Formats: sequence, structure tokens, C-alpha cells
Amino acid sequence: MIQKSDMTILKIAECNAGKDGKVLTVDIAAGKALAIAVATGRRQILPLGEAHGRVVCEQVNAASSVPPFDNSAMDGFAVSSQSFRGTGPWQLTITDRIVAGENPNRDIAPGEAARIMTGAPMPEGTDTVIMQEHCIRQENSIIVSQKPVCGRHVRLAGEDVAKGNMLLKRGTHLNSAKLALLAAAGIGRVDVFGKVCVGLMSTGSELLEPGEQMVPGKIYNSNRYYLLSRLNHPWIEIIDYGIVSDDADAIRKLVRKAAAECDILISTGGVSVGEEDHMLDVLAKENAELEVLKVAMRPGKPVTVGKLGKTLYFGLPGNPYAAAVTFEKIAWQAILAAGGSAAKAFEPIHAISGFDLNRKPGRTEYVPVTWSETDQYGRPIVRRLGRGSSASLLPLAEARGLATLSPDHAAISKGDLLQVECIEQ
Repeated sequence: MIQKSDMTILKIAECNAGKDGKVLTVDIAAGKALAIAVATGRRQILPLGEAHGRVVCEQVNAASSVPPFDNSAMDGFAVSSQSFRGTGPWQLTITDRIVAGENPNRDIAPGEAARIMTGAPMPEGTDTVIMQEHCIRQENSIIVSQKPVCGRHVRLAGEDVAKGNMLLKRGTHLNSAKLALLAAAGIGRVDVFGKVCVGLMSTGSELLEPGEQMVPGKIYNSNRYYLLSRLNHPWIEIIDYGIVSDDADAIRKLVRKAAAECDILISTGGVSVGEEDHMLDVLAKENAELEVLKVAMRPGKPVTVGKLGKTLYFGLPGNPYAAAVTFEKIAWQAILAAGGSAAKAFEPIHAISGFDLNRKPGRTEYVPVTWSETDQYGRPIVRRLGRGSSASLLPLAEARGLATLSPDHAAISKGDLLQVECIEQ
């Protein structure tokens, strides 16, 4: 008699993404991950001083024009362009003095001028500011030799932003410049998505934490620190579940706990088909709905993407370079979407290969590269770092970018055109 758990395992084995099923392209795998990523829906209203790095959940419109009134861009004299008829020089009477923060209390007529400071409101009747260096002052008048250009050195009300205009779209990340813009437009508080909760779990009986005494057969856990760093954003809350040994019961217990506590769970290691790779069997017993199990990419073919109830799950390889690449190419866009962020397309640069490489076609390969020279068109001439090992970290640490080698190219030659995605430094 087949038990329910056995039926679940059979279901996973038979699906297109199963252990023996179809190997997906990188684009399709990333698209499947993105398709099942759902924003949390949680919202907060935060004062601007607490909103850096958070994600806007509703379109924000300007509460005030920027600037809110016509004002002077220079220290000088506010005048009417009608004062400069005929031929110069012209003498204008100084009738007022206006500083920033004051409201002009009288109109300025043709033939008159108001002493004005930077940022001060333009008085009625004026449309131009003459820089103090461009006129001669004689007690209560100024002499102007050159006719000024109408509107010169005046910031018009709303020339930056008009009241009611859209400032930010839903899904925008709030950085320093955007927060300053909101403040200038009279916005003191902003609606943002609640933080997306991401759980991290490292599987492997061989793992030690850095600083612990090294013993034979063990390695230090580097994946944890790559992911902790990459997920260190104000819109993400991280729960670090640490290391769990290659024990199916212990893994299942932790997976169940994490699925109850997190919006997203990321595990590293244990997603291949070795005797000590227990993650897929655990997922089957937990009735996970899996969309991706194998991806045609190098490094990182064994990648798992699916849902544990409402929790988005990513199972990344244990090899460090493979874990990093699969996180960037498969997981990151979906995590952004789960946090409410607007889609961010990869923006590769055109580069020229400075190396030869014979490779087995069939998988998209990501090669760490760096460069110090450009060709005559300004394109980087890239050199390959490392030997392509999925366990190597030094090449990634030294790289300025990742070159994408398409699955149908069996050989790369010097001078070939490559697509390179720059790495955040």
C-alpha cells in the first residue's frame, strides 16, 4: 500500500522539474521563481528619518511644488525686465531688502530694484535677478551697464516638481536623494511595505563556523556570510538558523520551523542526489510544491525552487561559487518581488574576450572576469579568473564582473564579444 508521503515523493519525481525530469534554462527557472514570489502585503507608515532603504507600497505625489514659490538663485537685485528699455546704462532705485525666509511686503515697479539674497522670494513686479557682481551700487541705487536676460537667475515655482505630480512609483527603494525629494515636496511620512522575512539555513555535517578550531574533514561555512551580506538591506529581516547536520530528521524539523516563521527560506547544500543529500526527501514529506529542481547552468545545476505552504523556498548548492551564482541569477529577482520591489533588469555591458576557452556546450556558464584595458571603442578587454571550479571563491572575490557564456558556444576566442554583468563592489 502506498502511503501519502510516498505519493508526494512520486509526484515530485514525475514533475517536469523532478530529479529525473527536464533541465530548465536559467531564464525559465528565474521566471518560475519570479512567478511564485508574492509580496507580503504588510504595510507600515514611517517618518522619513526611519524610511531609508525601505520599499514604497503606494505611488507618492507631491504635497507641495518644488520650489514652492519663485525665488532668487543668486545674491543680487530683483528687477523687472521692463526697466531696461532704450540704451544703457540704467540707474535703478533700491526700495527694499529681502532675505530667505521673509515674505516681500511691497511690489517693485519698473525703475526700481530690491536687494535680494539666495533663496528669497521674488517680489511682485520682478522677473529677473542681476548678480551683485554685474552692477555698481551707489548708496540707494544701482547702475547697470548690460541689459539682463529676462528670467535670469530666477528659480520658478514648481520648475522641479509641480504640486500633485508623481514623485515615486510603487516598488521604489528609498535612498538619500529620494528621501530628500519627498521632504522638499512636503511629504513627512511614507507608506512602505513591511520587511520581508528571509530565513537562512546551512546544511552539512562538514561545516564549521569561522573562528572555530579546524579539524580534519571539516570546512568553514562561507555561504552563510555571502548570503548574510547580500541580504543586508533595510527592507529585509533575516533569521539565521545556522548549521544543521546531514540528518534528515533534524533538517525536517528545522525546515518546518522556518516555513512557519519566514516569508522566504534559503538553504545551502543537500539539494543534489547524493546519499547524504536529504533536502529533496524532506521537501517531499513536507508537501512542498516544487517548480525547479535542475537548471542548465554552470556552476549550479542542482537548484530547487518552490513553495512550502506560503513560504517561498530556494535550495542552493553547497559549493560556494555555485551558491553565489544561483542566488544572483535565480533567487534575487524573486526576493526583490517578494519585498514589493519593482523589477530590476540586469544591465550587462559589452566586453571583449581576452582569453581562449574550450568548453562543453549545453549550459549557460558564468565566468568571473576582471579588466584593466579597453579597446578602441572603450569596451573592456576581460581576462578570466580561476579555472571554473564551483567551489572556488578567490576568483569571485577578485572579479569585477561575470561573463555570460551562452549554452551553444563550445569555444570562446580572444576578440569575441561577451556580455558581462558588473559585480557590486
